[in-house]
Parts: sequence; C-alpha cells; structure tokens
Amino acid sequence: MPEPVGARSVLALPKAHLHLHFTGSLRITTLRELAAKHDVRLPEALLADWPPTLSARDERGWFRFQRLYDAARACVKDESDLRRLVREAAEDDVAEGSRWLEIQVDPTSYAAGLGGITPALEIVLDEARAASTDLPIGVGVIVAASRLKHPMDARALARLAAHHAGDQPGQVVGFGLSNDERRGTTADFAAAFAIARRAGLAAVPHAGELLGPAAVNETVAALQPDRLGHGVRSVESRSVLNRVVDSGIALEVCPGSNVALGVYRTPAEVPLRTLVDAGATVALGADDPLLFGNRLADQYRSARTDHGFTDRELAALARSSMDASFAPPDVRKAAYEDIDAWLAHPRE
Repeated sequence: MPEPVGARSVLALPKAHLHLHFTGSLRITTLRELAAKHDVRLPEALLADWPPTLSARDERGWFRFQRLYDAARACVKDESDLRRLVREAAEDDVAEGSRWLEIQVDPTSYAAGLGGITPALEIVLDEARAASTDLPIGVGVIVAASRLKHPMDARALARLAAHHAGDQPGQVVGFGLSNDERRGTTADFAAAFAIARRAGLAAVPHAGELLGPAAVNETVAALQPDRLGHGVRSVESRSVLNRVVDSGIALEVCPGSNVALGVYRTPAEVPLRTLVDAGATVALGADDPLLFGNRLADQYRSARTDHGFTDRELAALARSSMDASFAPPDVRKAAYEDIDAWLAHPRE
C-alpha cells in the first residue's frame, strides 16, 4: 500500500509493535530458505501463491490456517534459526519506524530440538538482547501459552517466564494465551496468570477476534488482563466496551489479521474508529505477517486510507502504542519526543 503523495511517511513515525508472533514474523524468503536447509516440504500456499487465502469463520478455515502455521514452524529447528527469526523481526520493525518490539513466543514449539523449553527461551532472550544492542530498537519477549494445551502446561510456562521477568530488552515482559479462542476454558488458565502476575509480568491474553463480547467479558473477569490481543469485537456490546475502556485495558488491534481471517470483509469494516472514539487505548499490530502478507506500517496506512485518520490521529495512535507497551521509561520518552517531531515536520 503506497503512501499518498505529499503525506508524512508512516515508516518514519516512531511507534511500538506489541502483537507479533514468533513464527508468524518470518519473512517468506527466510521460510523458504529454512525449508531448503532442513529439507522440509512446504505447502503450495507458502510457495507459489503467497500470501495464502485464509478464513477462520469455521473450524475448517482455522484448521487450514493452523496447518500452514505448523508447516512454517516445522522449519525452525536449531539455535541459528531462532536467532535469525529474532534478528530479522527486529530489523524489519526498525525499517518501519518501530522503537520497541514485544515478540510473542511459545517455547514448547521449539523445545524438542533444543533440549527443552528453558534453552529454547534463553536463546530467544539472548538474541533479543543482542539485537537491542546492535539496532535502534528494544526487544522484549512475551511468553504465551496455548489454549490447545493443558492448563498445567501453561503453569510451567508461567514459572519459566517468571524466572526471566524484567522490564529491559531481552527479558520477559508479559505472559499471554494464544491460539483458537474457541478452544479450551479461559478460567482454567487463571492459575498460570496468577503465577506470572506475582512475578510482575503483565497479562496479555488473546480474546475478542474469533469470538464476541462475551468472550472478552470472560477473559477480563478470569485473567485480569493489562492488554487484550485483538479485542475488536468488544464493540458489539456497549457495556463490554465500556468495561474495557474504564478498566484501562489496552487493545492490540490487528486489522490485517481481522480481514485475512474473515472476521471482517474489508479493512474499512474493522472498527478502529469506533474503538478510538470510545476512548480505548489502541496499539496497532501485524500479528502474523508471514501468513497475512502485511506488516506494521501497513496497519497505519490502513488507518489513514480506510478510516480517514489524519496525521495528528496517526501520531496519537503511535503514542497509544507506546503507552500500552512495557518499554523502559527512557525508550518511551525518546519515542514521544520523536513522534512530536514527526508531526511538527512539514509534509514534503
């Protein structure tokens, strides 16, 4: 999606990226190289016809999405692969103006070839620290449990996350819950979130994309989130939306994901304007660029072209992303100053 002639570039707008999945961050070129390296045969949808056509309106559609995601994850096998993912995700975010990235990982997905969940996570954290030193971006990590696995597995991950908790680059800044929100019982994961919370970690579960406001209500009550992954369908109930706003729960809104998965038919239908006008703290995110074919800057371009956001409103979205982040104070301060400078700079 090109920039309008004479418009301030969204690539130059400082921002935070708070909703990016580990495998989903892969460049399609990197995925194909890793597949060749490990002699893994990729589905045709990840070869010739990219990005794939997806839907998650029903179980069959979600199964196809998950099958492609699992095929990509199967190509990430060794330490160098994990390090490459972290490094390239950081590089791509730098190119799009991101000053702070929180990348979400379930270390159980990579544990088998690396000796367990502890070394898998430690590799990710070590590379996040290195990338934060080498590049003009800070990288924090969110450890996420899967709704498809037993809640006891989530408790083990929460204890591991707690051991590496902190508020600096290369540390675990939050604990999440991902995968198909139609599966599992949200309240069963409350004990895992309690472990994470006692360690000072933020709660950042997914809710309110594939399911509606009742699921948002349930998640808010059971897990006491600081942010919600997605949460867009809270707009379907004024009382639920008010609860989210009044509780100060930030929403990681991923328009490209919403459209690709069939939650909304077009970018213009994503209720971004409704959420912002209601007073919600919104942080735009790319979710899984590998499968959706769009990245962070594309979400800001969509806000501009599909929802009529002015440059001042785009700057407010960028500030909101920093507000919702767990970035250190110095990173936030510098970003706020540079957002103001972006807005003050005359358009070319």
